[in-house]
Amino acid sequence: MNNTPKCLIQSDAPKNHSEHSRSEAMKFVFDLDGTICFQGRPVSEKILTSLEWLVAQGHEVIFASARPIRDLLPVLHERFHAYPMIGCNGGMAARHGKIISTAGFDPDVLSAIFRIMERRRIPYLIDGPWDYSYTGPSDHPILRNLDPQKRAKNVPLGELQSVVKVLLFTQKNDLDTVIDALNPLDVTMHVYHGEGVLDISPKGIDKWTGLQQLHVKEGEYVAFGNDTNDIAMFRYARYAVMVGDHASLRPYASEQLPLHDHLERDLMEKIDELGRVFW
Repeated sequence: MNNTPKCLIQSDAPKNHSEHSRSEAMKFVFDLDGTICFQGRPVSEKILTSLEWLVAQGHEVIFASARPIRDLLPVLHERFHAYPMIGCNGGMAARHGKIISTAGFDPDVLSAIFRIMERRRIPYLIDGPWDYSYTGPSDHPILRNLDPQKRAKNVPLGELQSVVKVLLFTQKNDLDTVIDALNPLDVTMHVYHGEGVLDISPKGIDKWTGLQQLHVKEGEYVAFGNDTNDIAMFRYARYAVMVGDHASLRPYASEQLPLHDHLERDLMEKIDELGRVFW
């Protein structure tokens, strides 16, 4: 039997997707924003029902987001809060509703980041294991997604137990200068040029290392994502679905779901299709 879905679009991804058997259940890993969650709204009930169908077939569903766990919970119905989760682009992992691991910055690296922030007076959002420190604009769009359920506290930077992730809100004309200052440091950066935002994690931390904290192995999961912070988890997935089109992510994708008015329907159909193929 040919187990490859008929509609798969082959890409340059360094994986052979034609040799899969239906002998074992899979893990399905979903990014949130821009993948199954749009414009900051909660994941729709239709998509949640599709995810529950996967679990009913014996698969495992994992969420992997740039959001900290604190801000990941509000976009998921509470019946999903015990599912395995990766937050802060791999900087934290949770299972059964409890954070089981966090990855903090090296103290010397963190001090160097703080010096750059202070010297250039850069507003920031800095996440600890649960609480956060925010000095950005009072009207910044990120506030719509920042602890909307008031589960945590906005505390002075010095009161954070440790630092898991740093967001810097730069002036667009200052972005390249700040990047140049950060480049010598042992950090992982995701740059959002259109917003003037730098998303900084400890060196070597990404969604794949976060999945490893949940004991996920290479090639035993299907990944859905849409942006550069999904590259690492796409690289080690058995199969990877890119939502929309991002040039940097495209080489690692097995297929693409275009953005259009019927994307939710396409997502549900793809989840159903792959849930049957990988079983």
